[in-house]
Formats: sequence, C-alpha cells, structure tokens
Amino acid sequence: MDPAQFDKSKKYDRQLRIWGAHGQSALESTRICLLHCSPTGSETLKNLVLGGIASFTIVDHGVVEAADLGNNFFLESSHLGHSRAQHVTELLKELNESVTGSYVQESPQELIQNQPSFFSNFDLVIATQLEEALSIKLDKICRKFGVKLLLARSYGLVGYLRASLSEHKVIESKPDNKVEDLRFHQPWTELQDFADTIDLASADDIMHKHIPYAILLIKAAHEWQTSHSGKLPSSSAHRSAFKGIIKSWQRQIDGIPIEEENFSEALSNASKVWAPPRMSSEVKAIVEDEAASVSKKSDNYWVLAAALKRYLANEGNGQLPIEGSLPDMTATTALYLDLQRIYREQADRDIAAVTKHVQKVLSSISKDPGSISASEIRMFCKHVRCLRVVRYRTLEEEFTGASCKSDALRQALTAEDTVTNASLYILLRAVDQFYSKHHRYPGLYDQEVDGDVPALKHIATSIVQDSSSGPASISDDLVGEMCRFGAGELHCVAAVIGGMASQEAIKLITKQFVPTSGTVIYNAMNSTMSVFRF
Repeated sequence: MDPAQFDKSKKYDRQLRIWGAHGQSALESTRICLLHCSPTGSETLKNLVLGGIASFTIVDHGVVEAADLGNNFFLESSHLGHSRAQHVTELLKELNESVTGSYVQESPQELIQNQPSFFSNFDLVIATQLEEALSIKLDKICRKFGVKLLLARSYGLVGYLRASLSEHKVIESKPDNKVEDLRFHQPWTELQDFADTIDLASADDIMHKHIPYAILLIKAAHEWQTSHSGKLPSSSAHRSAFKGIIKSWQRQIDGIPIEEENFSEALSNASKVWAPPRMSSEVKAIVEDEAASVSKKSDNYWVLAAALKRYLANEGNGQLPIEGSLPDMTATTALYLDLQRIYREQADRDIAAVTKHVQKVLSSISKDPGSISASEIRMFCKHVRCLRVVRYRTLEEEFTGASCKSDALRQALTAEDTVTNASLYILLRAVDQFYSKHHRYPGLYDQEVDGDVPALKHIATSIVQDSSSGPASISDDLVGEMCRFGAGELHCVAAVIGGMASQEAIKLITKQFVPTSGTVIYNAMNSTMSVFRF
C-alpha cells in the first residue's frame, strides 16, 4: 500500500468503517462555503474539517468582539477587533493539514444580493444565522446552480436545521435492519440442485450437525410445496407443521432429539420461507417515478432505475437482483464456501442482466452505452433494496401562506406532543420579520424586552393566520422566552446544532444514509426535537 494511502487509512480509520473508501473520496472532493462563522457555523465546519473535506471558504464581515470570546472556542482575546473569518479559518486549518481553507471578509447579504454566481464554486453551502428573506434568495441561487444548501441556526435555547435541494438520491441508505433475500421459498436451479445433492439420511453425525440452515430450509420448503400444490405455509397450523418437517430430520438418542445448532438456526429462521422480503414501497415508488422515464438529461441514478424497471419486468420476474452475500451460519467451511459461491454467481448473473438493460437504456437516449461504470452498476444492484429519493420543497413554498402545508401546521400547533416546538418554529420566523421591520431582534436590549413581547406575539399570530392554520395561538410564555433570548447564541446549543448539521452534510455529500427531509426544531428547554414538513 502506498505510504500516503496507509496514513490516510489510519487517520480516518473510524469513519472509513462507516462510509467506506468511496464515501471518504466523496468527502475529500467536497468544497464547502460557510456563511457566518459564529458558534453554530464554527462547530459545524469543525466537524467537517476533521472529517477531511477538500476545502472550505468562510464568508463573514464581522470583527471579533468580547461576546465572541464567551461562545466561540476558535477565538481568543488577542483576536479582539480583528477579522473573525480570518482567525476562525486559521484555527480550523490547524485541525487537519489536508484541508484547504480561505475566507472572504464580506457580508453574506452582499454576496447573495449582488454576486450570486459566487456560490456556483461550491458543492455545499452551509448558511448559519441567516434570516428568512435572505434564506429564500439563497435557496433560489443554490437550486439554480445545482448546489446543496444546508441552513442551521441557534437562537437562545432553540435550534433550527433544514436542508434544501431539488432532489437527493441515495443508494446506500444503510437501514437499521438489513433485509436478507435468500430465496429459500423460490430457489433458482443451481441452488436447488446443490441442496438436492446433500443427503441428510446418509450424512455422518459430524456432517449432519454442520449442514447450513439455508440448505435445511430449502429442502423443507421443497418438500412442503411438493405436497401442497406449490403453496407456502399460510396459517399457524401450517407453520407448525413446516417446522415439524425440520424437527423430524434431527438425530435422536432413545427418542430424544440431539441438540444440533444448525437445526436450531433453521427453526429460528423458518419465517424467511413463508414471509420472504418484499420490494419496499420506497423502491417501488422509485421504479414507478416519472423520472424513471429517462431522457438525455437524466443522470445515472435514474438511468439505473429505468434499467431496474426493465429487469423486473423480464429476467427478475418481479424480484430484485440477489445481493450475493450470506449471513453467518453453522456449517463446514467447504459447504459454506460452496453455498456462498452459488449466491455470488447468481448475483453476477443478475448484475449482467441489469448491465444489458443499462446499455439499452443509454442507447435509447443517445448516450454512450458504456458511460456508467461496471462498479457503479454493481453498487446499485448490491444496495437495490435500500434505494431512496428525498425531494425538498423550496423555502419560498414553505414560507408562503398560499403554498404552506396548512393542515400539517395546524395539526402540529394543536397536537400535545408538537405544539411547543411548532410554536417555536413560528416564533423563529416571527423574529426574522420583527428584524426586517425594526432592524434589530426582539429583546436585544434589556429595557425593550417587555415592550417587544406584544409586537412579536402579533407577528407570530399573523404568520399562523396567513398560512390558513386556523385560530391556533402561540403561548405567551414562549413569546416571552424568545424575547429574553435576545438572538443570543449559546455554545451548548450551537454545539448540538453543529453536530447535527455536520451529520446531515455528510449524508448529502456521501449519498449514504437518509437525510432529514423536513425542518428540524431543537428545543433545549425541554430537551426535545421535532421534524416538520410544512
């Protein structure tokens, strides 16, 4: 191994175990722009710099003030009066010498309004502490240039997180519970033939204890279907009878079954015969999506989805490609390797069939039939059960009364478990509208807290009414708390939001795991979190 590659493997060992070399490669080619390097932005970027992104650029026109020293660990007293972006950039670069960092001493508002093309130079824009009006403008810019946008905010004891992009496609969603499609109920010819070569009656005691449970279940399923017109067990009595077939094969001493671990495994996995995994609703929606009717503008993901649809209608006969891996099971080394080979060979045949459909689809839209690599097709087939597509509404759609999902908002504002966090969502929007009107946030000065409460309450009520969400009211206590926050950033909240924001950023960059598809509200007062889709 190349020494540099070996050092990288040691350096990023833990994360390589999570998202693999291809995920790390995606991270190492990502250019990130951070708007505002206050605590929330600094904490977010810190985690991504440690993860090994390619480069970052901080846009912040502020200078270091005394308040910054109390909530931003990347600033020191010697930095007072100097560029905040410069010093945060310098200290972040020290965390990882492989990452390139730069800064722009300019207001994010200036770039958003007058230099929108600036953002086309990045793969991901992380906008922190950005008010609503600017967020909407930035969202339009990023969508125009195909740049991912992640909004993060800390406001007193409240946190906000929201991704925005037209469409995010995931191949490796990495669900908590892995679905194993082993085809015990419907083995292909080679698998059934292999199972038929194993004679339980003539096997010696050692071999009998090491016949893989996969073989036992395939043989039991074949015997059951032969005597039941090809049908699988469908009732409790049938399932008990099916397990009885397996138990009848166990060796006995004086009428007492010998404890054989492979038979115990077969009994505990018997449900995989009569309840095989089905294509998930998410995967079914993808192959039926209108985007799977591809054109020359379609990207590789949708070309692969179109090819999968053709495979399902032909060679697959409605079944997804075999993954090709086997779970652990009690077996001799030789039997396990033979069985594993049979599954891998079938997976290779499935991949070859999908590849032919990929080439035909590419040809039909006047693209090079070899433009999608074999490794990409193999990855797609391996994780085909975990495909996901996440689509995001624009911020303008969410914030505009006519297009806001008023039913969802009304329900959130009236349900006991979400009313508080939904109210905080409304109040975060209200403080921005207060800022637009008064050029300061409510409660910024102690003597104005009490006077700002009714004004903020009025704005929040107007937002609810404009979204047609009915007469739901915002708690006076919450309005008062938002005014007392005075737009302050607490490091403890910024650290939480920064951690969540960096995780969501990594999901968007690596295209692994499923990112949150709505607006996250973190309530540090109650230690609760809600995800809203308005």
